[in-house]
Formats: sequence, structure tokens, C-alpha cells
Amino acid sequence: MGTVYSKDGNTIAFDVRGEGEPLILVDGATSFRAVNQLNAETAALLAGEFRVYTYDRRGRGESSDTAPYSTEREIEDLAALIDAAGAPAVVCGQSSGAVLALDAAAAGLPISKLVLWEPPFVVDSGRPPIPTDYVERLDAAVAAGRPGDAVELFLTAAAGLPVEAVGGMRQSPFWPVLEGIAHTIAYDGRFMGTTMSGNPLPADRWAAVTVPTLVLHGNGTEPWLIAAANAIADLLPTATLEAVEGAQHSTTADVFVPTLSKFIRSL
Repeated sequence: MGTVYSKDGNTIAFDVRGEGEPLILVDGATSFRAVNQLNAETAALLAGEFRVYTYDRRGRGESSDTAPYSTEREIEDLAALIDAAGAPAVVCGQSSGAVLALDAAAAGLPISKLVLWEPPFVVDSGRPPIPTDYVERLDAAVAAGRPGDAVELFLTAAAGLPVEAVGGMRQSPFWPVLEGIAHTIAYDGRFMGTTMSGNPLPADRWAAVTVPTLVLHGNGTEPWLIAAANAIADLLPTATLEAVEGAQHSTTADVFVPTLSKFIRSL
């Protein structure tokens, strides 16, 4: 385990495994090192080829959370980790973490290759869009001391789970962990912005992304996520789109890693 300091002094905790070209894995919403089994297994499988970094995003796990929050600060967190790893680095973002990775590449961070696993854009009528006041409602629930309501809003409005399923989840031993990072769900909401509105992706937001990019989706995932992967792949001139056999939005390292490794080594 190690730590780096971001531009504003925020502490970012990370683990590193293996030797070789640096590869940084970026979590999506509600995920961090202690609970992300996919990243831990990915690092273990790739340690013979790459120097793999997993880290706790701002406000999660063992990283601190210096106020005020902005998406720019999270990009600076990633910049500090890339600098410590030895730029340039391959960056692989999962779910909403893929959008952070995209924004980081657009901001000019020294990223050599980009891998995007199922960014959760809503680009058509394949599912309901998130509420227009989604981020505000998340922030209000946390400020009112109701972190569980923020988690429930994320799981129903963003992740698309039925309300009755969340009712059972509230009784699980894992629920307090989710409540403990509920304030960070709005962070991912800010990265998603209007990209879950059911409209086409903004044509100019990632126009500066010119690095080789692999966009991945599971062949068994939900149709709206496949549409999202196709939409961002069509938007990026350097992107390749690939379906991963046997994968859904929540996948396993043995399914995910071969495609990831092949792409990195091919360029």
C-alpha cells in the first residue's frame, strides 16, 4: 500500500502489484479497494505483465476527502497517481469510472491507452433516464443525515433496481458500507452529468481524446449498456468496440482480463 497527495493536498491511498508498464484501474460508483473483487483479481492476474494500481477514489476507503468537491479535483487525484506510477499509464475505468477516465484523457493527462468498461450512458429510450434533479437529491439526502436514502436513489434511479429489491438490501450486512460512502455517489453523478438523459452523447466533450481506446461491453449485459458502448465508440475516432463473451455489467477477472491484456499488448 502507498499514498500520493493530490494538488489540493488530498491523500489518495493505493495498492500496486507487479512490474512493467503502469496500468491504473478506476472504480465506478460505490466501489473501492476493500470491496472491489474484480480489480483485486485483475491486478493478481496481470501482475506478471504490468504494474497494476488500484486506488480508493476521493472520499472512499482509506483516501481522504478534502472539500470542496469538484470533478476537476478527482482528475487531479488520478494525475497524481499517474505521476507516481511513472507516466504515461494505461487507464481502465469501470462503469462511471470510465467517464472519469474519459474526462481525464480529455484534460490532457499522460494516458497512453484507455479502456472503458460499460460506461452507463443512457442514450436512447432503452430505459428511463435519471431524474434531472438526481445529484441535488443525493446531496440533500446526505446533508439531512439520510445516507441510506441516497444509496436507494442510486440503486433505483441510476442502477435500475426495483424498489422492492432495495428494501431487502437495506437489511444486509453490506448496507452500512454503502451508507458510509453515500456522499460520494453524487461525485459520480457529477461526472455523468446529462449523459443519462436519454439523449445522444455530447459531440464535443471528449473531442480531445486521441489515444487508442478500447470500449468493452458484455455480450450478456443489458441492451441500454450495449447502446451506450456503441455510442461512445462511434464518437471517438480512435476507439475499438468489443463484446466480451460471457460477461455482464458485473463481470469476473477471468472473463475480463484476456481482452484487456490483448489490447494493451497490441499497441
